[in-house]
Amino acid sequence: MGERAAIVRAVGPGVWHSASMSVASTASPSVCRVLDEDRDLAEAVPARDREQAARECIAREVSIPAGRWQNTQSALLLGEGIGLLVLSGLLIRRVGVDARFGAELLGEGDLLRPWQGEDEPPTLPVTTGWRVLEPTRMAVLDEAFARRMAHYPPLSGYIVGRALRRSRELAVNMAIVHQTRVDVRLHMLLWHLAARWGRVRSDGVSLPLHLTHNVLADLAAARRPTITSALTDLAKRDLVHALDHGWLLLGEPPGELLELAPVPPSLTADTHPSQS
Repeated sequence: MGERAAIVRAVGPGVWHSASMSVASTASPSVCRVLDEDRDLAEAVPARDREQAARECIAREVSIPAGRWQNTQSALLLGEGIGLLVLSGLLIRRVGVDARFGAELLGEGDLLRPWQGEDEPPTLPVTTGWRVLEPTRMAVLDEAFARRMAHYPPLSGYIVGRALRRSRELAVNMAIVHQTRVDVRLHMLLWHLAARWGRVRSDGVSLPLHLTHNVLADLAAARRPTITSALTDLAKRDLVHALDHGWLLLGEPPGELLELAPVPPSLTADTHPSQS
């Protein structure tokens, strides 16, 4: 009871009670120390205040299993709060217009507000969907958390920076999917993901993400069979090899003027249709 009482004092009895709320596709809500979970965020606080900030910046935590994520009750959890901070796991967000899809990959450290804008009348017939690729944990940065975080001003700027990072990465993704050749597109995409998730090894850079050919097709705006052909071609050229859980990137990252072998017929420009 002592530990529970300490948490209730820190986050308030209403927050503890709301942690028992059911969330669509979510199980076992609990409470976490956000700065202990997200060490990069903790570094934003001066060292002299870091331990106290870690004790005070407590938030509800929700766990989401792999599969489709409806997030229908996310806004109810937050009120007018900041958003959902991914602590671990991997998600993909797909946006479709006229049976053509774009997608972004999200993981540890990303800030989400998945309900934002969903109630606004669209000017285009846009569809959106979320899928959890790996079991994911999120911290609920609600109004109560925002008030506690306000005692440590550097945290606000750092969290805003997380949101801006998503917009910058989306701009890079847009430039990548405009590449005509799918093998070039996919090669650039894998290196772009490696800039964030890659690990340097003696034989190359590993990308420890379990990305199926369907997921890569969404991210590269191509058909799945074309992605399979592109991966085969990249492997033959000793540029990309499949690992048990992820990919191994060899050589140097591709540049804009990278000279490649003649394009096989299966790797010409390709835009994938709906893959519902």
